[in-house]
Amino acid sequence: MGHGFGELAKVRGIVTHKISPYEQRAFAGWFEKAIPNTLRRIRSQIFIVAPPFVVGYLVYNYVESLHTQLGRKNPKDFENDQ
Repeated sequence: MGHGFGELAKVRGIVTHKISPYEQRAFAGWFEKAIPNTLRRIRSQIFIVAPPFVVGYLVYNYVESLHTQLGRKNPKDFENDQ
C-alpha cells in the first residue's frame, strides 16, 4: 500500500490530454472577456440581489433611529423637579 493518492486504481480506456504549464496563457483575453462578462453578470443579478440589501438597510436604519428616540428621557416628566 505504498502508492500515492493518484495511483490507487488502474483506469483503462480513458485518454487524457495535458498542456504544459509553460505553454498556457493564464490571462489570455482577460480584458476582452472577463470584464464585460463580469459587468453582464452584475447587470443580470442586480435586481435579484439588491432589494433584500436595500430593505435590510432601511429596516436597520429605522430600528436604530427608533432605539435612539426611545432611549431619551421625556422632558415633561421632570418639569416640576427642583
